Amino acid sequence: MDLALAPETLARWQFGITTVYHFLFVPLTISLAALTAGLQTAWVRTEKEKYLRATKFWGKLFLINIAMGVVTGIVQEFQFGMNWSDYSRFVGDIFGAPLAFEALIAFFFESTFIGLWIFGWDKLPKRIHLACIWMVSIGTVLSAYFILAANSWMQHPVGYRINEERGRAELTDFWHVLTQNTALTQFFHTMTAAFLVGGAFMVGISAFHLARKKHIPVMRTSLRLGLITLIIAGLGTAISGDLLGKVMFKQQPMKMAAAEALWDGEAPAPFSVFAYGDVEKGHNTVAIEIPGLLSFLANDDFTSYVPGINDVNKAEQEKFGPGDYRPNIPVAYWGFRWMIGFGMASLGIGVLGLWLTRKKFMLAPGMRTGEDEVPNLVLFKRKALSPRLGKWYWIVALWTMAFPLIANSWGWIFTEMGRQPWVVYGVLRTRDAVSPGVSQGEVLTSMIVFTSLYAILAVIEVKLLVKYVKAGPPELTEDDLNPPTKIGGDSRDPDRPMAFSY
Repeated sequence: MDLALAPETLARWQFGITTVYHFLFVPLTISLAALTAGLQTAWVRTEKEKYLRATKFWGKLFLINIAMGVVTGIVQEFQFGMNWSDYSRFVGDIFGAPLAFEALIAFFFESTFIGLWIFGWDKLPKRIHLACIWMVSIGTVLSAYFILAANSWMQHPVGYRINEERGRAELTDFWHVLTQNTALTQFFHTMTAAFLVGGAFMVGISAFHLARKKHIPVMRTSLRLGLITLIIAGLGTAISGDLLGKVMFKQQPMKMAAAEALWDGEAPAPFSVFAYGDVEKGHNTVAIEIPGLLSFLANDDFTSYVPGINDVNKAEQEKFGPGDYRPNIPVAYWGFRWMIGFGMASLGIGVLGLWLTRKKFMLAPGMRTGEDEVPNLVLFKRKALSPRLGKWYWIVALWTMAFPLIANSWGWIFTEMGRQPWVVYGVLRTRDAVSPGVSQGEVLTSMIVFTSLYAILAVIEVKLLVKYVKAGPPELTEDDLNPPTKIGGDSRDPDRPMAFSY
């Protein structure tokens, strides 16, 4: 390892580890908040017990997840001062603005209403209590938007000027930062990908219980909701990904070329199915391609020209001075494919599952519906699916929970590493953003501490989720079924303290 670059390399590794780990919780928080709110809305409208039990079950898992997400997110803020002080000094005036809005508006908005939702089951009328979880959901979306606006500015800096006297970038148009097309398309893509995670999570856990013939009414409803979410989110992710790819092609042509291992510009440009090449020599030795498809993805034209890695590298050398402006090509190329592959696999499993459950669930002759424990359950239309295939679908559905998480993680790795060597594209290089006074040993120590802490938190998170997933939906009490009609608890003891709902 080049010792001169060791602190930068370690700082990047630390930020990458903590960011990817934190982002495992973010999409699940966003999607579970909305899905839980949807289930509670169904209960308020229909008063069917299965919707209330589902709300309490998925709401409990949501609370575990959001608690872990908040804890891991705090570390992200620390790193800007620890390892990236030159970055903070140079762009803090701009990058700090959306982060401040996220903390002051979205996070506190979200935190206030989640407290009311947790403690308000027996104190708030059900419609007001329902409004609280919807406010939480809106808060998670607002929080994501402000964070993505900050990240989008790093991908495509707008609304700023460089103060040469002070040696820093200064904000000139905050509205432009919030509403530029990079932020809007990235937000659309991230939201659809988040609901892909939530849909798969719901499908996997529902499949776990249904395969064991447990909690059938609740899990049957949850399964269908998860499958529909998977399909809608999967289609939305594909559409938003196409839009984001077109924006990326115009703003970061190197990232597009690296994603396809396209070394030299072509018209028409092919989409790479598989490639193996020599990075140092700048060409592929093996390439399986679909002619013209990359041109269409970049420009909606099967014959248009797409510049290659060598072309863009040369252009950036002329614009920014001598240097190598190529990202890590293998990581960009394969990260892009893992993102698409696992994302579309989730969509495919959703389509298959919805087709297999296209008819009402059927019970063996002589059995009554509505019971939780029903032996010999026939889950699909007769003759539509063999028992063996049915068993395998439950297993695949369970494993599907991991697919969107893998896709999300590789998507962010591709987004960030495909921008290198820039931390702010075309403005600030990564090597110039690290803290100058932090040694290799200090960065290594903090990286080991944070990684070890995250490993412990991962064990705690998994154990908690497994415990409550296995327990299944809770049984309802009279208080659950008859919430107060006015704030404070209706005719119940007004001095009774608030009880934590779970």
